[in-house]
Amino acid sequence: MGIRKKTNNKNPPVLSHEFVIQNHADIVSCVAMVFLLGLMFEVTSKFAVLFITVQYNVTISTNGPEETAVNHFHHGIKDLATTFFYMLVAIIMHAIIQEYVLDKINRKKHFSKTKHSKFNESGQLSAFYLFSFGWGASILLSEKLLSNPVTLWEGYPHTLMSFQMKFYFICQLGYWLHALPELYFQKTKKVCVCLCVFVSLCLFVIKGTRVLVSFSLNRLGLVLLVLHYFVELLFHVSRLLYFSNEKRQTGFTIWAVLFVLGRLLTLSLSVLTVGFGLATSENQGFDLAAGNFNVIFVRITVLAAICLTQAFMMWKFINFQLRRWREHAQTQTLKKKQVPSKSKSKKDKANGVNGVNSHGADSPRARKEKSS
Repeated sequence: MGIRKKTNNKNPPVLSHEFVIQNHADIVSCVAMVFLLGLMFEVTSKFAVLFITVQYNVTISTNGPEETAVNHFHHGIKDLATTFFYMLVAIIMHAIIQEYVLDKINRKKHFSKTKHSKFNESGQLSAFYLFSFGWGASILLSEKLLSNPVTLWEGYPHTLMSFQMKFYFICQLGYWLHALPELYFQKTKKVCVCLCVFVSLCLFVIKGTRVLVSFSLNRLGLVLLVLHYFVELLFHVSRLLYFSNEKRQTGFTIWAVLFVLGRLLTLSLSVLTVGFGLATSENQGFDLAAGNFNVIFVRITVLAAICLTQAFMMWKFINFQLRRWREHAQTQTLKKKQVPSKSKSKKDKANGVNGVNSHGADSPRARKEKSS
């Protein structure tokens, strides 16, 4: 699907920086089409399958009256190729949402430069968080992880995943990795600041979740991801509502409460699963081939990583709230200073008019002073 965003009437030189930035969605679409066309030919189909389909399929036969085969998946080095392809898909979807949804709203609202960038950021992330939260919640319901929390650690190690769960994690990695080339496509000047924002957003997703999946804790990683995405979805929806009407700030209050509760629930589930569930599990020991990392050193490392991530997010949250309170206090102070100055000017104006009437040329006092 071609996506062409014309910003200037003059066509930039082919393969120049400006040309790549203006036509990056078309270029990425062509690259993705190359992989799809590779499926049509027998010579290249084996190579193209590595990028498009989920790898490491394991078929398990279930015991019962009717023996059925169930497909499961585990992770490996070939998943990097699949993640790369869906990173390309994320870039294309980013461009579609930007051009056909967000840019049209921006032209109608006439936002300032600061609001324009924040509106685009919240618009993109709201779409991603809504999609990821709905998809992740459906996986939790189908895997029955919410109705039976014991399954978070029961049967460890969880080396095998269903197709939906593994494909979900691959799409998450592909989306967050696409934020790096987007810094170039959007001609970001403050790269250091944006990289800090990128790292803070991806720290939980890429490092935290990838560590949990690598340590065969994919079920816990999925629950924590869905919880995190729900809270972040509320924040960005509240910010979009605030840009449409600055009086709508109730969503930020609800988000602040749920953010703190989300951090507490994340720590509680992590300690319950890793600290107590795995500690009392029968399958203790370290076996790299079997994916078993149930030793005290690994458990402490995982809990420390989760605690540090939550502490970093709380530190950012507290700084954000303090900045908002300072801005609100400054606004209230300016309003209080403006009100007395206006009332004083009106009072001085009224006194001036009364003085003219009482000491004017036609008043008795003025005539007496004139005669004397």
